[in-house]
Amino acid sequence: MSTNQPRLAVYTGSFDPITLGHVNVIERGSRLVDKLIVGIGINVEKKALFSPEERVELVERATSHIGNVEVRTFEGLAVTFVRECESRVMIRGIRPLTDIAAEFTMMLANRELDSDIETVFLMADQRLAHVSSSLIKQIAPLADDNRLAGFIPEEIIPALREKIAFNGSTSPQAD
Repeated sequence: MSTNQPRLAVYTGSFDPITLGHVNVIERGSRLVDKLIVGIGINVEKKALFSPEERVELVERATSHIGNVEVRTFEGLAVTFVRECESRVMIRGIRPLTDIAAEFTMMLANRELDSDIETVFLMADQRLAHVSSSLIKQIAPLADDNRLAGFIPEEIIPALREKIAFNGSTSPQAD
């Protein structure tokens, strides 16, 4: 890569919904490159809480304070998306040690699929290491907004509450 080309990396995930752990990785990853593309993977076989368009809007809202982030959707292989973005660097966030084995296996598979793409792992901040989108979906109906703000960006709480209410769950509101 020549020195006059911008340093570009891609961070992929489902972001359904985006969590503070995701934001932490995006903030830290954005400091390593000139431009960070957040790729929201669309898997038509999985039932997502938020539509791809809603996820883009929520990620943009949660990362609006970061000037070098762009949000896009993609279908198919992450390495193909990274290549389509004209990048050779994929950022992956890892949480507890249990993520490492799965992420390492995925990295090896990605290397077989496209040996020119490098994977950079960023460990989630220790206070966020337990946070996952699955956990958010479990606790959101039970936690008030103040507690939920310890897991997801405050600016997306109303959208999450609305989605949960639409899906038939009830949830407590902030005092």
